[in-house]
Amino acid sequence: MLDSLYRRRSIRKYQSTKIDQDTVQLLLKAALLSPSSKGLQPWQFIVVEDSEILKELSKVKKGAGHLKNATLGIVVCADSAISDVWVEDASIAATILHLTANSMGLGSCWIQIRERQFTETETAEQHVREVLEIPVNIKVVAIISIGYPDESKSPHTDNNLRFDKVHLNKYGLTY
Repeated sequence: MLDSLYRRRSIRKYQSTKIDQDTVQLLLKAALLSPSSKGLQPWQFIVVEDSEILKELSKVKKGAGHLKNATLGIVVCADSAISDVWVEDASIAATILHLTANSMGLGSCWIQIRERQFTETETAEQHVREVLEIPVNIKVVAIISIGYPDESKSPHTDNNLRFDKVHLNKYGLTY
């Protein structure tokens, strides 16, 4: 697992090769196996393979443009009425998607939607909800772009690890 964490990087450039349905199914199984508070599983996932929809979603906020070149986007949502920690539960599922994609030789990148703006008057979540016809009770957390990488990045090293952010027994005590 640690090796996978060192190698996992945000990938924003993708080959045009489509991801086969068996691979998509494995990604979804991983997301559906994600832990959730009290086992309530408030998350829901929208699989987007349509290139026109991906192109429209790529306009949802600054930093999402790479989505138009991905062959797959998985929109991570949650029903806030099911759990008070839906944000955490959906975030865990999105992380599991990242790690699973990496383990399968795919690249991925988190596109934050929650608490982001599409325009001055419309949130990114409202825009995604409109494009994908998502009911108002379902909250949109993120979109995970996924595809076969068309870029390579060096793995993280121990030099990248910020142990200065780790405390021992009490905040401020060096680990």
